[in-house]
Amino acid sequence: MIALVPGVPALLPAYASLQDPVADLRAACLAAVSGLGPRVRVLASGPSGARVGASLAAEVGALVVEEAETGLLVVGNGSAMRTEKAPGHFDPRAEAFDAALRSSFAGIDAALAAELWADTACLAALPSLAEAEVTYDDAPFGVQYWVATWSAP
Repeated sequence: MIALVPGVPALLPAYASLQDPVADLRAACLAAVSGLGPRVRVLASGPSGARVGASLAAEVGALVVEEAETGLLVVGNGSAMRTEKAPGHFDPRAEAFDAALRSSFAGIDAALAAELWADTACLAALPSLAEAEVTYDDAPFGVQYWVATWSAP
């Protein structure tokens, strides 16, 4: 089984508060990660994503391992420029980029992804989101996040 979650630091326990600003996202992530089983391999392009993946795995009681014969947790997200208040501010190309990314993770334009602050380095190995069960598809804070799962073939 494979799961995709965003590497948003707001999912880390250190950012928890009395009112969770990403409660729906957190619930979707935990549900997806819990379906991966007791041993999870995290595939993330940066330290922040790796920390988020490991934290989510720990929250559901899964052990993070390096072996390939485990559930695979992929960390990544779409553009971070969907609105004026987004981390990268507004870029009119962001929505179309995310729509294309959602339809197929193959053929990602790495240069455009970098310009739009999208964390896509690990997404190219995923099947299309059209083949997934997508439980979260939104752009809070102007950043496109998906939570999705793929069953093993």
